[in-house]
Amino acid sequence: MKVLCDREQLREGLSVVTSVIPLKSTRPAIENVYLVAQDDSLELVGTDLDVAVRYRLSDVKVEEPGTALVPARVTADFVRDLAGETVKLRTKGTNLFVVESGDDRCELPTVDPDEFPVVARFPDSGAMPIQAGQFTRLVGRTAFAAAREAGRYAMHGLLTEVEGDEMKMVATDGRRLVLASAALEAPTETPKRAIVPTKGMQMFCKVIDDPLERVQLHFGESQFGLKTSKAEVFARLIDGDFPRYQAVIPPSTQNMFEADAASLHQKLKLVANVTSVDTRAVKLAIGKDKLTIHGRSAAMGEATAHLDIKFEGKAMEIAFNPDYLVDGLKNCELPTVRFEYNERNNPGKFTLGEKYTYIVMPITIDTPQA
Repeated sequence: MKVLCDREQLREGLSVVTSVIPLKSTRPAIENVYLVAQDDSLELVGTDLDVAVRYRLSDVKVEEPGTALVPARVTADFVRDLAGETVKLRTKGTNLFVVESGDDRCELPTVDPDEFPVVARFPDSGAMPIQAGQFTRLVGRTAFAAAREAGRYAMHGLLTEVEGDEMKMVATDGRRLVLASAALEAPTETPKRAIVPTKGMQMFCKVIDDPLERVQLHFGESQFGLKTSKAEVFARLIDGDFPRYQAVIPPSTQNMFEADAASLHQKLKLVANVTSVDTRAVKLAIGKDKLTIHGRSAAMGEATAHLDIKFEGKAMEIAFNPDYLVDGLKNCELPTVRFEYNERNNPGKFTLGEKYTYIVMPITIDTPQA
């Protein structure tokens, strides 16, 4: 194998691929990046067995086609720190790989390419198009609410549904839930559904560099794939039962207030400063045209903030974890946020944007807080 390529393009490709490659694994071969040189292109392949990526460099000169399996991190670090504009990659003998640029050179040990697992290729048929920016926006709107705790396996991903001309993404950790949807270019004939790991979704977004590009999505039996002009990414689906999110979203509400989103965000952060890990709660006292936010803990003290609101319905006091409210408001796309509720022990519903709903479960606190 002997290839000449642009250093910046190689650096970019290695940065993407190594982000999915584990530092340590019980299967050492996947700690490496797999290089395939053929037909005036260089393909970089990496996987952690749950997420896999193929990244293609097309502006290269292949003097000798071939493959190599080389240490991922040191290769990426060495290429990153090179000063030259072009890089030569070549195999030396049966177990060495050489990286050269000008007078700078590095020799690395190689691993037998046959030890690297088979990584799927994007299928030629059955894919659906979507504008790249629309896809990344759906992921960005929802990923923050996905579970991170052990024991909630099915909630560690984003439920992705396609029906008709609409795509939905849903994330929850059991205490809050977010739903976002977007229109597709063309309706699909059959509904599709998959729970895609959050890490996989983030990797999909990482390979997208042009929000106007039409990327391809594929719902497979065991994996979800995305294809751009440069890359193919695959994520193994989560096998489990995702919560029935429709049952969590209130079908109707009797009360609501509207507030300046930035001001509400600032007031919540202010009061949350006096709450502790053990008493991570703020109380919202919703009244006519006025919202009072109160927080207290024995160790940290007490704080109160006030905010003018537009109010309809019944006055009420409801307690929430302030972190969940702040997370939602950080992602609010409107200058004015709308909050709807029924009773103090029912979920609260935030409208964060068009086709963008955020549900937060209230919590029970003692009065006074301690």
